Amino acid sequence: MRKLGLLAVLFAPLALAESVSVEPHSLLRLPASSSVLQLQRLDVADYGTLLIPANLTDLSVEQLRLGHEARIAVVPGEQELRLRAQHAELGSGSQILARGAPGTHQKAARAGRNLDVQLQSLNAQELNIDARGGAGADGYAGLDGGNGEAPGCTWGSAGRGGNGDNGGDGLPGASGANVRLRVPATFASESIKVRTDGGQGGAAGVPGRAGAGGKSKGCVVYRAEGGKSGREGLPGRVGEAGAAGTLSVQRF
Repeated sequence: MRKLGLLAVLFAPLALAESVSVEPHSLLRLPASSSVLQLQRLDVADYGTLLIPANLTDLSVEQLRLGHEARIAVVPGEQELRLRAQHAELGSGSQILARGAPGTHQKAARAGRNLDVQLQSLNAQELNIDARGGAGADGYAGLDGGNGEAPGCTWGSAGRGGNGDNGGDGLPGASGANVRLRVPATFASESIKVRTDGGQGGAAGVPGRAGAGGKSKGCVVYRAEGGKSGREGLPGRVGEAGAAGTLSVQRF
């Protein structure tokens, strides 16, 4: 039955499947062939992870069950993900993860994925959602200055050490997601744990070290003095944190 359901997910433009199950301690990625998926049952066993691709924007489930420390991980994307469940049972430590991706010096950090989550009935000690923005890349470390040349006994003086380069600035973090929740009125407010913080800015790049001057040298006729050391570079600046997202909770 599960195989038939997954085949439907793979080939139908509006994917319809009876059930999807994730085994304990395993990862299952939903196919990226459809933007809408309807399931009768979605079961993520203990320590399992279901990965939702960026193009999936609407997931409707009649029966949703997350085991102990189970995860629904949402790939960052520009479009909001709508998650609907008629009946949801969430085990201890389970989470919906919609965090943004960390940045690099080639790609900016990505924002948390916007979510619209509606759970018609909910059996859980806590509802945990992490939709923080991705962290910015750290600044480059400055290059060290080169050492000065040693003096000769018949020519010149010792070379001065080179200056260290300045450290690079950290890059900005991305914004947290906007999360809308619709949960039963009987579900306690203190049991809703949602994080929409902006991503941390990248750490400041460390400065390059000063190059040492050429060492003094004793000669037969005179002593050649050593050269002066260069200057250490300046540290970079810490990147700016991303803007915080928002949380809206409605009850029915």
